[in-house]
Amino acid sequence: MLDTGPDISDLSKIDFTSGAVVAVSGGSDSTALLLLLKDYLYRTAPATKLLAVTIDHNLRPASAAEAQAVAKLCAARNISHRTLTWSGRKPSTGLPARARATRYRLLAEAAGSEGIGLILTGHTADDQAETVLMRQARGKGLAGEGGPAGEEGRGLAGMAPATLYDWRCWILRPLLGTRRQALRDFLRRQHVGWADDPTNADETFERPRIRTILAEDKAAWGDAMAVAASAATGRTALGLRAAALIRDLASQPGPGLVRLDPDFARSGDDRAAVYALRILLATVGGVSFLPDRMRGEALFDRLKDGSFCATLSRTVIDARRNGVWLRREIRGLPLPAAASDISSWDGPSWDGRRRITLGDTNSAFLIAPLGMMAARKIVVPEDHGPPGLLRAGLAAEPALWRAGQCLGLPGSKPDLAAIAVRPAVAPFARFLPSFDLAPARAVAELTGAPSIPPLPFSGHSAGRSWAKA
Repeated sequence: MLDTGPDISDLSKIDFTSGAVVAVSGGSDSTALLLLLKDYLYRTAPATKLLAVTIDHNLRPASAAEAQAVAKLCAARNISHRTLTWSGRKPSTGLPARARATRYRLLAEAAGSEGIGLILTGHTADDQAETVLMRQARGKGLAGEGGPAGEEGRGLAGMAPATLYDWRCWILRPLLGTRRQALRDFLRRQHVGWADDPTNADETFERPRIRTILAEDKAAWGDAMAVAASAATGRTALGLRAAALIRDLASQPGPGLVRLDPDFARSGDDRAAVYALRILLATVGGVSFLPDRMRGEALFDRLKDGSFCATLSRTVIDARRNGVWLRREIRGLPLPAAASDISSWDGPSWDGRRRITLGDTNSAFLIAPLGMMAARKIVVPEDHGPPGLLRAGLAAEPALWRAGQCLGLPGSKPDLAAIAVRPAVAPFARFLPSFDLAPARAVAELTGAPSIPPLPFSGHSAGRSWAKA
């Protein structure tokens, strides 16, 4: 049995029923996490499926040897291991972001191939403090993890303890409350070594510079963690209020069309209403990032003044006396694409708003916007809203075409029933931090998007509060 040293109480609160994938780079943090988890599962649930995955980004000469060292450690500990390599040309700009996106994609693919819906990473309290200080230094409130830009300061919540990837796989960070030094002391007691990435000490990069500041200023770590805790509480509370407004004052009269009740601009909670509006604009427009907060506030102020028509985040805002109507603008819709190419799409995502699956059907179709000409031929229920707006919403929906003829919307006819279109909640479709579960769930219910998979916690107080959000 291991001398576990670091507090592993967070592991006891995780539901490992479907197994777990651990991302192991060979560094101290992920190596310690793997050994701690292996011992925990051996004592509590030895039949649990455990897979260690090393992503070789193929960016440094030593990366292959580091992956081999992890494989050797896993073999000695009877842990299943897999190395996945990022092959092909690397981008000349934005390399860190692309590498991170590739890492999570490969991890999720490995988990999916094993029927596992849970990935654990070794991010520590030191990583959290560094993240918060970097965002403070930039003076930004970006929401991190590829998520949407949010209210000023939202990004100061740092990394979420749980993040849903691609609406299907949970990424957990059980060591966010553990210091890196405690993990290294644990490894030394176990006589287990680790690899040090030289870029972690290269102060031409931002994170190593922040790391030096934290090492020299002992109070800075505690201050950063206090900021993160406060921001996380505020971010979650704001999301709960925005979710309540969406549930109470937003409806979907027809595909591609969202209506806000006239009382939305007079709810009395302007901050939450602006946040809810920005989330809905990004969702309707299929945009990954929320519109700028100041532009959202300016638009919200106009809602109080009367009727107008404007466009923001690819969404047409049509404010009338009977409500505010949101729909995807016709400009910039995707070009016709062969349904047979669906596997090459992002997600596979159409326009950032819809996920399409073909099922067992002939894929010799083109998928293209329905368009206004075809939309005018569709009978719409007049009691659902102005027919012109209902048809405008339909016109931006994906339809099936063949030889220049519109066959209709997927699922509208028996021969098209095998083709499924599911709404996506664009700003949270790739990364959904647990801080933002409440508004994401409210928008999913509004638009008919698939339900959010349950948080993989058992008896965790935070897990219970998120589950109720």
